[in-house]
Amino acid sequence: MTQPTIVWFRNDLRLEDQPALSAAIARGGPVIPVFIWSPQEEGAWQPGAASRWWLHQSLTRLNDQLAELGSRMIIRRGDTQAELLSVVKETGAAAVYWTRRYEPAVIERDTQVKTALRKLKLEADSFNGQLLFEPWEVQTKEDRPYQVFTSFWKTCLSRAEPATPVPAPNRLVSPDCWPVSLLLDELKLLPKINWDEGLDSAWKPGTESAKAELQRFLTTHVDDYQTARDLPAEQGTSRMSPHLHFGEISPRMMWSAARRTVKNNPTDGLETFLKEVGWREFAYHLLYHFPQTTNEPLRSSFSRFPWVEDAKRLRDWQRGETGYPIVDAGMRELWSTGWMHNRVRMIVASFLVKDLLINWQQGAEWFWDTLVDADLASNTLGWQWSAGCGADAAPYFRIFNPELQSKKFDAEGNYIRKWIPELSKLPAKWIHTPESAPQDLMRAAEVELGKTYPKQCIDHSEARQRALTSLRAITGLR
Repeated sequence: MTQPTIVWFRNDLRLEDQPALSAAIARGGPVIPVFIWSPQEEGAWQPGAASRWWLHQSLTRLNDQLAELGSRMIIRRGDTQAELLSVVKETGAAAVYWTRRYEPAVIERDTQVKTALRKLKLEADSFNGQLLFEPWEVQTKEDRPYQVFTSFWKTCLSRAEPATPVPAPNRLVSPDCWPVSLLLDELKLLPKINWDEGLDSAWKPGTESAKAELQRFLTTHVDDYQTARDLPAEQGTSRMSPHLHFGEISPRMMWSAARRTVKNNPTDGLETFLKEVGWREFAYHLLYHFPQTTNEPLRSSFSRFPWVEDAKRLRDWQRGETGYPIVDAGMRELWSTGWMHNRVRMIVASFLVKDLLINWQQGAEWFWDTLVDADLASNTLGWQWSAGCGADAAPYFRIFNPELQSKKFDAEGNYIRKWIPELSKLPAKWIHTPESAPQDLMRAAEVELGKTYPKQCIDHSEARQRALTSLRAITGLR
């Protein structure tokens, strides 16, 4: 019999359209799925608390799927290279396959692992299972990486359509003897204190849930996606980001399902949705070519920006106590569910870096710990865009007015009422800015600023002028 093949799982927790798994099956012989918990090897960006919660749930469901195929997930903890070599020794495996990742610290680790395995005359190969296009496959005419999304996506669309996803296997050949494995609970991914009830009620991790959520979106919301995606009180987005991040579904599966659903009647909503998949591709393109941007601005002039150290206002922002309802609603949604509507993400990010002048890196770190879809590429792109210091960034003078954004995208205040119940009795006219509401109306709504709801931590018009002055100083514009 052909010697076993180890399939090393990471952020590719699915059986369908899994190139590393498909290659292992094609090679013949037993297949040994392995997951190694080694957060210290992720560098400064180790999985946050919300990501660890999701990982536990996703691994549970994947292990159930493997059991249906007569297989199981071998779980290890510690040094990745040492643990892989240990499984090789225990099983007599001759090959190790895995899905590529693109984070700087992970690339360095994976390169070392591949070199060590090949020195021992083992097959060691990685596969693209997380992107439509490899970061090095899409270049400008001058063979340089793109820094503008529109040009990048136009080039992507000029290429051949993504390949058809490969179905999940019907069974996996097991080894005669399984190697030693930890129990999933031994990784201690779940929180010690019970703060995850909101996550548990908001999400169902796993491939089946991912496909069901995608189908819900494609059959009910994709046609009006262009407008509905900006309304936080509506379920107009796909909510696929955490499923994508953990690889419970692949971009090819999403692309194929979207094209198949509306194959005879493509809509603007569909094209906008696929463009959002393109933004994720662009984020990975940038991360791969500009790895320093996880901690440094792409635009070097921003290294001179006079950021403000303000622990109290940072804490107010994190807790959803800034006095700006749309900002506070977003931050409370994040803390409760591990997710935030994309329009609101832009609003709260602009508020932090431009109203409060707090470094975008502190916002990125908070999102990293609290988001279930904390993805280093997308997180970095989003925060650098908001700060105006990255590729395809918002113009330096674009500073979101939280009151106007709230009135435009949550006109009736339903999103605010959901996440800030202490303001729920205020009429829509005043819920976006309680500071301006008549006192008798405030008393009737049982709202007392500074007691039942915070006063504004900063005046937006003054903060805007302060930000523009600082931004002009480093851009040289007037």
